[in-house]
Amino acid sequence: MRTPGMFINGIGTFLPETVTVDAAIAQGLCEAAEIETHEQLGAAVAGTVPAPDMALAAARQAFDRCDLRPTDADLLLYADTWHQGPDGWLPQSYLQRHLTGGAALAVEVGQGCNGMFGAMELAASYLSAVPEKRLALLVAADNYGTPLKDRWRIGPFILGDAASAVVLSKEPGFARLKSIRTIAVSGIEEAGRAGEPMFPPGPTIGRPVDFLARGRAFMRDPAARKSAAERFALVNQRMKQIVDQALAEAEVALADIARIAFISVAREIMKQRGLAALGVPLEMSTWDFGRTIGHCGASDQILAIDHLLRTRQVGPGDHLLLMSSAPGIVLSCAVVQILEHPSWLS
Repeated sequence: MRTPGMFINGIGTFLPETVTVDAAIAQGLCEAAEIETHEQLGAAVAGTVPAPDMALAAARQAFDRCDLRPTDADLLLYADTWHQGPDGWLPQSYLQRHLTGGAALAVEVGQGCNGMFGAMELAASYLSAVPEKRLALLVAADNYGTPLKDRWRIGPFILGDAASAVVLSKEPGFARLKSIRTIAVSGIEEAGRAGEPMFPPGPTIGRPVDFLARGRAFMRDPAARKSAAERFALVNQRMKQIVDQALAEAEVALADIARIAFISVAREIMKQRGLAALGVPLEMSTWDFGRTIGHCGASDQILAIDHLLRTRQVGPGDHLLLMSSAPGIVLSCAVVQILEHPSWLS
């Protein structure tokens, strides 16, 4: 989808201190052999800070970094992958009370690790469809430090706590969202839930989340095992398809891309399911940064943009390719162009 006239005016992050894998091993939270499978170095750990407070801090920073006001927001989209607070309560209402006011349409986005992509696509469509709507606030936040998620052993990655925010508007900003694409490879949907009943939902009966166990259960099915290679090859084909489409819509080539931000997972998964489809080296990605903080839900790519800007690894004229994958299997990508050095960097 082309997104003409959509600008990023501000981004904000909340990234707590990290706990290194060496410290986690010393505390008995994980084993060295488990870490070797993904080669990550640490995880951002927020302690008892609620995810909505993290989201609020990131959103405030995003507005502090631009000339727009929170109360001007016409849309608030809140992406998350884990519980945010009391069941039956809406975390976006917390940001309405403390930041934007209640006039904007506020919706929670549940698209897993692709949540920020879903938010960007919905926001761009909403702002384009209604001429008088000008500004959207997109946030993502998760704190995984709860009994039902073991951040150190949950899957082929470790989980980090973080929040991110994007102020997307029709007003010129430091960056431009040029295109965005999403597609589902629905034939592998079962891989995300294999070995578990759908009712009652696990958290309601105290069942821990274990993506590794689900993956093993999926592969125990002879039919699934037989077709796994073919199915995951299809994932790479679909990823390349939507990247090619997004690049064409942005009117740039892969050779024009300065850096690629993918989800912060195991090195091999990043290479096999992300970069292999494009034939680009790991060094083009933000792996070296992501491996220090863990997989931070729907915030990985925005955290990466903030890091690239602060460390001056990208600048005016550079194009970034953002990529993601979520259970489903849902694949997303977006092309962002940096137009100028943000004023908050000076």
